Amino acid sequence: MWNPLALLRARFARWWQARMPLADSVTLTQRNVYILPTRAGLMLGATLLVLLVASINYQLNLGYLLTFLLAGCAGVAMHVSHGNLRGVTLSLAAPDPVYAGSQAQLGIQVLNTAKRQRYALALAVADSGQWVPTDVAPQGSATVFLAWQATERGLHPLPTLSAQTFFPLGTFRVWTLWRPAAQLLVYPRPEVKPPPLPDGSFGDDHGPTRTAPRHHGEPDSFRPYRRGDSLKNILWKKAAKTGELVSRDSVAAQQHDLWLDRSLTALNHPEQQLSRLCAWVLRADQLGLRYGLRLGGQNLAPDHGPVHLQRCLRALALA
Repeated sequence: MWNPLALLRARFARWWQARMPLADSVTLTQRNVYILPTRAGLMLGATLLVLLVASINYQLNLGYLLTFLLAGCAGVAMHVSHGNLRGVTLSLAAPDPVYAGSQAQLGIQVLNTAKRQRYALALAVADSGQWVPTDVAPQGSATVFLAWQATERGLHPLPTLSAQTFFPLGTFRVWTLWRPAAQLLVYPRPEVKPPPLPDGSFGDDHGPTRTAPRHHGEPDSFRPYRRGDSLKNILWKKAAKTGELVSRDSVAAQQHDLWLDRSLTALNHPEQQLSRLCAWVLRADQLGLRYGLRLGGQNLAPDHGPVHLQRCLRALALA
């Protein structure tokens, strides 16, 4: 339903958040900590007003005592609640890349340099409503993990984060907003059931790129074990002597360098092409193959290993 008040509130929130500086670490002071009474606090204020009017009307000394006692407690609670959040330092490390559609884990360190404990602090992604509570020991720290859904590939700024507390009486809400400067890299979502890897792709305009085959009887070379190697290629005698897994560099694995390209996916939609390429890259890395990637004007030479895998996934995310 069309709600003009909600639209106005959302527009004001965007304007306010746009004026906030970007920082991966922020110390909360009276400049960026806000406080307002909750519904319980407003009801307490109305009750105190009724008690005060009744005490004046009926000249009740005990009514005056109760009214000013409760008002004093509310005033002290306001001061304690604001001080419970003020002085805390929030720090965020850059999150690890994720695949589209999965949740990113945002690890936030809450540092308390004061000699008093911080009670009932809660952190959340702004406007998500999923608060994660924590207590912080005197001159200690605590780590809070927040989940954020990454829906599209690419390099995205992190959402605005919020921290709040209702301690000690729940009559006042003290909160702050914080815009991290870190960004999140989101890889394409891998295709669930991709077709097999293409049987050789073209390294240039003349034909497939292949290394020269070995002659019959030429001994295989050896290399450290990689995940996905066949068990029959492992030198078990050497592993028993040294405790190190070594595999034969099989001739079949050295016959050609695999090139991956959009044209090999047989798909028309660009996002579906990237999704299939992502699945192929993961499969080629799992098998320990040397593979390269072509994306428009960007060519990544054939290689293998974790560094090459991350380079290819980043290229797919930013394509």
